[in-house]
Amino acid sequence: MSLSRIYSGKVREIYAVDDDRLLMVTTDRISAFDVILAEPIPHKGRVLTAMTVHWLDALSDLAPSHLVSADPSQFPEGADEIEGVAGRGMLVRRAQMLPIECIVRGYLAGSGWKEYRSSGTLHGTALPAGMRQADRLPEAVFTPSTKATEGHDLNISFDDAVEMVGKETAFAARDLCVEAYRRAHDAAEAQGIIVADTKFELGFIDGRLSICDEVLTPDSSRFWPSDEWEPGTNPPSYDKQPVRDWLESSSWDKTPPPPRLPAEVVQATSERYVTAYERICGRRLSDWYG
Repeated sequence: MSLSRIYSGKVREIYAVDDDRLLMVTTDRISAFDVILAEPIPHKGRVLTAMTVHWLDALSDLAPSHLVSADPSQFPEGADEIEGVAGRGMLVRRAQMLPIECIVRGYLAGSGWKEYRSSGTLHGTALPAGMRQADRLPEAVFTPSTKATEGHDLNISFDDAVEMVGKETAFAARDLCVEAYRRAHDAAEAQGIIVADTKFELGFIDGRLSICDEVLTPDSSRFWPSDEWEPGTNPPSYDKQPVRDWLESSSWDKTPPPPRLPAEVVQATSERYVTAYERICGRRLSDWYG
C-alpha cells in the first residue's frame, strides 16, 4: 500500500499523506467497555464521517477545522486501496492537538448525574438542590478531562486545564466549545433531538485553535429524542445503547474476548446511527459517499 498507516485505534485508522496532511478513515468497528467487539455495525463509519462533515460546515464561521475534503476524488494516490475509504475517509490537515478532552454538558446525565447524586456537584461545582436525572442544567458547563492512552479519561478541573494548556488557550477552548454546543443543541432541537452532552477535540493549525477529529456524532455525544425526554428518567439515546444493554444482560465479565452480538442487536444499533444522522442533519445517508 502506498499510504503508510501510522495509527490504528478502536474505531479509526490514520494514514500519513505528507508533512501537512493525514487521511483519517472511520471504520464500522464498535467498542464497549473499552473492548473492540468482533461484529462491525453496518454504516457506522459513514454516519460518523457524514455527521462530522455536516457539523464542521455548520460551525465553520465559529472556528476553522482540520478538514480538507471528504470527497474520495480528492484523496491522494493509493487511498483507493483502503477498504471502505469512500464515505468513511476524510483528508485532514495535521494539527497540534490539545492534551485535554473538551466536554460540554447541557443536561444531568451519565457520570455527571452520578457525581450529583453523591455530592450535589457537577465537576466540583455545586448545583441547585433537588435536580433529577436528565434535568437541563441552568447553563451549559465545560467539563474537561484528560486523554488517557490506557484505561479511562479522568475528569479535571478548569484550573487543571489551565495548568496543562495555558490560561489563554483554556479560556479560548471553553468559550469555543460552549458556543459550538449551544448552536448544535438549538439546531438539533429543531429536528426533535436533544444534544445532552458532547465531546470536542481541538488543536492548533497555523496558530489558530481549530476543531478536529469527529464532531457531534453518536460516538462523541448523547442524543435523546425530544418526545421521549422526561426528567427523572434515563431517556433512550441514539448510539450504541442496544449493544451496551445486551452486554450488560449477558454473563460477560467485560474482559476480552467479548461474546458475539446477536444479529438483531447489530441491526438495531445500525438503525440508531442512521436515524441520528438523518434526523439531525436532515439528509439521507444513501446520498452520502460510499
